[in-house]
Amino acid sequence: MFRFIHAADIHLDSPLKGLERYDGVPADEICNAGRRALEGLVQLAITRQVAFVLLAGDIYDGDWRDYNTGLYFVSQMARLRDAGIPVFLVSGNHDAANRMTRSLKLPANVKVFDDGAAETVVLDTVPVAIHGQSYATAAVREDLSLCYPLANRGLFNVGLLHTCASGREGHAPYSPCTVEGLRGKEYQYWALGHVHKREILCDDPLIAFSGNIQGRYISETGPKGCLLVTVADDLTATAQFVSLDVVRWEVADVDVSMAQGVDEVLDEVADELQRLRQKADGRLLAVRVALAGRSPAHTKLLAQRHHWVNEIRSRTVDISGGQIWVEKVQIGTIAPETSVRMDAMADSPIGEIASLIEELRMAPDRLSELGVDLGAIARALPGEIKEVSEIGQFPNPAWLASILDEAGFVLQDYLQKGDEKS
Repeated sequence: MFRFIHAADIHLDSPLKGLERYDGVPADEICNAGRRALEGLVQLAITRQVAFVLLAGDIYDGDWRDYNTGLYFVSQMARLRDAGIPVFLVSGNHDAANRMTRSLKLPANVKVFDDGAAETVVLDTVPVAIHGQSYATAAVREDLSLCYPLANRGLFNVGLLHTCASGREGHAPYSPCTVEGLRGKEYQYWALGHVHKREILCDDPLIAFSGNIQGRYISETGPKGCLLVTVADDLTATAQFVSLDVVRWEVADVDVSMAQGVDEVLDEVADELQRLRQKADGRLLAVRVALAGRSPAHTKLLAQRHHWVNEIRSRTVDISGGQIWVEKVQIGTIAPETSVRMDAMADSPIGEIASLIEELRMAPDRLSELGVDLGAIARALPGEIKEVSEIGQFPNPAWLASILDEAGFVLQDYLQKGDEKS
């Protein structure tokens, strides 16, 4: 019996653009999370005394700002060398785009597969044959696996491949392949990279995406890490997921349909954040709060959006002691059918504004024209203003419609306050 680690898509020192625009962001923790996750991967390999480590591409994230990124990777591979653990890797599309990658010498325990043709390495220490091919360019459109050799009989065969498989949303269609094609090689394990979401494509043989070891954005939610694979004496394999992420990204979906007021909304948000915190096992959480449902609180939430967003942030700091950072609050609630009519002050200036909003809502063509006009203004604004707001969405009619709805509820809130005073 022996074990090995399958990991991929480290994207070491990935630049997190625009992160500084967020209030209260734990920038240092998030920016260094990738390095800490790699350290965890190396420590796991040493602690579990694995026979080897597989890295299925995208070690880096395009060109480095300087050599420190490459030198850091070298230092971690040297830790594995000192522990007697070999590393086998293929370069992915981001590695191939990096001009400095090829000029940096890696420790002797690291084997980078050739990018001209598929190679096979047979190990001396365990009965294993590893087959792989690196990317020669940043965009490989052909199925590289077609040229991988058939399995070596009597050995545990591993295919190391950077691929989109049959295609995955959000990932470029590089080196597409099929499960049937991979199975045809008669390998016992396929270690795939490129897709950042962990997925088992086939159980017999095991064909798997390990996912990336550290989420980088809100689109990369949930536990991230590697697969620890155990190979029995009969050369059958089982894979166990091991989390390595230091910062975990999550979406807190909160249905506030039962909330009668904003205070109840805040309580429900707090409950969901506490639940996510318990699942995170002490990690820093980066959370997007998404409110949904038909609720009487809808009007107040939209009319005083800035206030209530900051109330959620304040409550989050209070309950988590700084272990949860709210990346964004999305208010997707719906107003009750009994909401105040905006034409209640039809003869007043506010009533005229309300009528204009209603006209625009009922005339998609006019809304599109408004979007084009505002889009031209938005393009002329400084970049830092566009980053802080969603002003770049102006040409999008659906986004404009949502802004109109929000303006309508601001007016409703004004009217309600007027009624309360009268």
